Amino acid sequence: MKKKVKINNIRNIGIIAHIDAGKTTVTERILYYTGRSHKIGEVHDGEAVMDWMVDEQERGITITSAVTTCEWENCEIHIIDTPGHVDFTIEVERSMRVLDGAIGVFSAVEGVEPQSETVWRQADKYGVPKMAFINKLDRIGADFLGTVDMMQERLKANPIILQLPVGQGDNFTDIIDLIEMKQIRWDEESLGASYYFEDIADEYRQEAERYREKLIEAAAEYDDDVMEAYLSEEPIDSPKILEAIRKATVRLELIPVLCGSALRNKGIQPLLDAIVEFLPSPVDVPPIQGTHPETGDIIECQAKDSDPLAALIFKVSMIQGRRLSFVRVYSGKMKVGQELYNPALKKKEKLTRILQMHANKRERVETVGTGSIVGVVGLKDSSTGETLCTSDHPVLLEKIEIYEPVISVAVEPKTHADQEKIEVVLEKFLTEDPTLRVRQDEDTGQTILSGMGELHLEIITSRMQREFNTNVNVGRPQVVYRETIANAAEASTLFDKEIAGQRQYGDVTLSVAPLPRGSGTRFLSGISEDELPQVYIDAVEKGAMESLESGALMGYPVVDVEITFAGVNHKDSLSTELAYTVSASMACREALAKAAPFLLEPIMEVEVFVPEAFMGEVIGDLNARSGKIGSIDHKMGSQVIKAIVPLARMFGYSTSLRSATQGRGTFSMQFSHFDRS
Repeated sequence: MKKKVKINNIRNIGIIAHIDAGKTTVTERILYYTGRSHKIGEVHDGEAVMDWMVDEQERGITITSAVTTCEWENCEIHIIDTPGHVDFTIEVERSMRVLDGAIGVFSAVEGVEPQSETVWRQADKYGVPKMAFINKLDRIGADFLGTVDMMQERLKANPIILQLPVGQGDNFTDIIDLIEMKQIRWDEESLGASYYFEDIADEYRQEAERYREKLIEAAAEYDDDVMEAYLSEEPIDSPKILEAIRKATVRLELIPVLCGSALRNKGIQPLLDAIVEFLPSPVDVPPIQGTHPETGDIIECQAKDSDPLAALIFKVSMIQGRRLSFVRVYSGKMKVGQELYNPALKKKEKLTRILQMHANKRERVETVGTGSIVGVVGLKDSSTGETLCTSDHPVLLEKIEIYEPVISVAVEPKTHADQEKIEVVLEKFLTEDPTLRVRQDEDTGQTILSGMGELHLEIITSRMQREFNTNVNVGRPQVVYRETIANAAEASTLFDKEIAGQRQYGDVTLSVAPLPRGSGTRFLSGISEDELPQVYIDAVEKGAMESLESGALMGYPVVDVEITFAGVNHKDSLSTELAYTVSASMACREALAKAAPFLLEPIMEVEVFVPEAFMGEVIGDLNARSGKIGSIDHKMGSQVIKAIVPLARMFGYSTSLRSATQGRGTFSMQFSHFDRS
């Protein structure tokens, strides 16, 4: 039976960072030192507990956010290890939505990297209190204070330094705790499990005292008691400083900064102490607000087990073919066998299992309360971003924002057996991943898979083969062009044949003329019903319009053309609907061929978000892609370039933009119109 934990002793935290800053390594050490795992798994060996997918182990990166639970100092800590690659930003977005606190991990060598900015902004968007852990201080080129400066400059953060490293690079040995004014040393033989405090070495004491003074000054700005003691030059004890920093952190005013080297097993236990000390419990953050699905009234969901249930599904996984939903409980309790209500779908759901998650391992529990993050089994229809509550207390929580995909590939099954499986497999991926889109292109017959980037789509196609044994060929989707004409033209065609013993006669003259771009197609009849019965006029229209489905130039659909029925030669006894349809189709094709046909290509509206330093390179690249710049605006510390660019020139743009902007540029794209190529 799972022991009961008080709500104020729960911490729901996420570990966020740029790819390769050491998030997963930090998480592995946390699990080892809290006793959750009995062996340290290394990312570079493909043995990290949290990177359990084969693709994650092979590539040495986190692809899917993994949930685990551990205990430290009587606190239950739910940890979500999030991906650092921009293609998997949705994993960070939906994790941020349900977390109460976050730890930003920064490499002391690279500092604040591009994806660090993105995930930091996501945490800001949801008002998540944050701490920073500056990692990799043992690496050559490590610069602790330089990284802190970059946090201020790039993230507009307000860091407060709580620790200083003793040495950097090859000389890194210990950490100085500026609150207790002690030097912390780790025993390497115990893999960092044993550590002890000693007096600060003489050569570092002066620097430590200088930074402690700065720490107290910063804390005093946010706490009247500390300010009073500081101005009176009274000694300020540690609990008072800790309390001041905690309050300012929860109010998003300060970012406590700690340091270490996760790979060398240094700095993790003080980080765990800081999680408990500074990051909020569910009762410390403002209660989440929802709305009543019928009346629209605002409902506050208090973090109490005694309140009505309000829980949010933030992720759905298909593991071994079974649907596993990850849920954050904001108020109330959930128990196995309970009937839940999904107000978005107006459907009832039944809980069959509740699972305490540890990456891809799990432990069954009967009941969970407020603040818990768990996996649940039994939900049939509910999906990411939907609310679970009870039918007598319905509440609708705000949905998770879903990003629009920016890149597509065409997939086709390799064998007939794969053809039968592909739809089912893609349906499972769509359930898991809201940023994935699948559509059938009616013009080319291809299955088009759209996602957040080339790596994202590469992982999906790899998983199709590994997990579902479905082999596909992957290629660039064909760009579907349109055809139109430059000039007016006219053609007459006689159709006079005997078919199945009956003579079919039709003689039609049609003229075609170009229309303004985006007008579509239209048919006008210059023949009155006195000259030709309406049934035959309809047959002529049908033949002419059908001929537009395949143009004279390359067989693409024809648009922006006006067809006029200009003349007819009618014989009562011989003329038939079929003859007029065929004759009109032939006349229209002939007229289009004479009217200087040309191709129209799809033009996309592109919006590029880019730091000012890279503006010239990005604009130059868009111009090279035949893009036309519409406007350049300033927004949230970035420049926003709006342009229209031919779709055919946008393949691979995601990768080009990242290389041109050191990974800091992002873009969105949508169809605008067809225009001359």
